[in-house]
Amino acid sequence: MTAEGPLPTIIACLNTAAAVCLVAGYVFIRRKNVAAHRRAMLTAFVISGLFLVTYLLHYALVGNVLFHGQGFLRILYFVLLIPHVLLAVSVLPLAIVTIRRGLSGRIAEHRPLARVTLPIWLYVSVTGVLVYVMLYRLSD
Repeated sequence: MTAEGPLPTIIACLNTAAAVCLVAGYVFIRRKNVAAHRRAMLTAFVISGLFLVTYLLHYALVGNVLFHGQGFLRILYFVLLIPHVLLAVSVLPLAIVTIRRGLSGRIAEHRPLARVTLPIWLYVSVTGVLVYVMLYRLSD
């Protein structure tokens, strides 16, 4: 647990779980298992929704948490953080549209958007965990 309580660790766990579901969903669709793909992607969406609520709650309670690392670690932190934040803004609308197209059977429109959405969503989930590790486990 961190000095800010359990929320940062919960947030990192939710990001990890979402990333696992995204990779599983990708593997399922490559194997043509549409039902498992659908379940995995919807689970990733629900987990990411829980992440967002938890993150906003943490932000409301604690505010910004500053990174105290120095040197190369500080540079690496911001190299990960800046695209993470910029891309995170796009994940929710991309995921909603991608999922709607898939669930409505508009696969010809779903597939090209999913090819954009998945790497962005996966990057945001994975770098979210890396930012957590750097902020709460490596910094001080």
